[in-house]
Amino acid sequence: MILVRALYNILLHFSWIVLHIVALFNTKINLFVKGRKQTIALLGKNPAAGKKVIWMHVASLGEYEQGLPILEKLRTNYPSHKIILTFFSPSGYEVKKDTPYADMVLYLPMDTKYNAKSFLEYVNPEMAIFVKYEIWPNYLHELKRRNIPTLLVSAIFSQRQVFFKWYGRFMRNSLKTFSHFFVQNENSKELLTSIGFNNTTISGDTRFDRVSKIMAQDNQLDFMSHFKNNTFCVVAGSTWPEDEEVLIDYINSSETSLKFVIAPHNIKQPHIDTLKNKVTKKSICYSGISDKNLCDFDVIIIDTIGLLTKIYSYADVAYVGGGFATGLHNTLEPATFGIPVIIGPKFKKFKEAEDLVNKKGIQVVTNQFDFENLMNQFVVDSDFRKKTGLINSTYVTENKGATGLIFDHIKTFL
Repeated sequence: MILVRALYNILLHFSWIVLHIVALFNTKINLFVKGRKQTIALLGKNPAAGKKVIWMHVASLGEYEQGLPILEKLRTNYPSHKIILTFFSPSGYEVKKDTPYADMVLYLPMDTKYNAKSFLEYVNPEMAIFVKYEIWPNYLHELKRRNIPTLLVSAIFSQRQVFFKWYGRFMRNSLKTFSHFFVQNENSKELLTSIGFNNTTISGDTRFDRVSKIMAQDNQLDFMSHFKNNTFCVVAGSTWPEDEEVLIDYINSSETSLKFVIAPHNIKQPHIDTLKNKVTKKSICYSGISDKNLCDFDVIIIDTIGLLTKIYSYADVAYVGGGFATGLHNTLEPATFGIPVIIGPKFKKFKEAEDLVNKKGIQVVTNQFDFENLMNQFVVDSDFRKKTGLINSTYVTENKGATGLIFDHIKTFL
């Protein structure tokens, strides 16, 4: 075991060297490297000494959304505590670095022994909360050594993970550092029990609490009201080029009475220009809507961030991107509005998508032909559309409550 830990640390140092080289050619990796170099310096400028601190760590944007309901409760119930939020990925950090729910938002330094000790020396949290998959052995070992309560929330485990393999002892030992596991399903609890962990509660996924609150907020957007103008509206969110290939043919050949909103994952200007040039219907970008009569347009391309959740509230049907590309985006946000959701074929490992595909609230398409037939059915058959959407909103409602369970446990430590 000592040899495995030594090998793990050697590989981490080697990876850090490689990342410095890759950063010279890759913008995202450059952010990954530069951000981590700044973490300790930023902590030194904003010391937590003498303050009670709660630390939450997430991988990226999806995990942030899972942690957010807990952050909101912590901020409300423990206003005198300092909340530190760390990210692993630039795609999460760059979007949420100004969140009001944390006092400091940082990149988590690489999981070396030195970094773990240095980071925790500065932060010294009263409690640490890790979200979903984030298992970093050196940080967890140091938290255990300091007797700091540590939770894993909205966790999900599967047989294919290293913890359940004959060669996974090193990572299984890392699990021993957690005070409690809050898992999403029965299967995860059974897997943990099979390797000797009984400190487990089935809480479900905190994202259901997050998206349920969306219904109570003010989702009005004046530009969407003018654009939709009581017509059938399709909202395609977080699309990748592979998704857009499926969508564009239908948009270009559709009836003029239909409206479309496309919110691409990549909002850099070259991609926006390419996308707009492919659309033959009368289209406009969000950045150019000022003083325009939006009723006259058939397509809006959203070239900014932060609006998609509210835009979904105007949709009659939603398409969620990523299912033809690198991984499915958030299907719960449109589902909570009680509308049908369409996705591409790559949805495995996304529990809520798998559940709703089985229930037929989410419909899967594999090509342009599938998409055209399904959309035509939704347009002409309002009963089918409403029944499909109701499946989604009911599923969200039935799965609320994880945040309350977790927070009741958190209160026993603070």
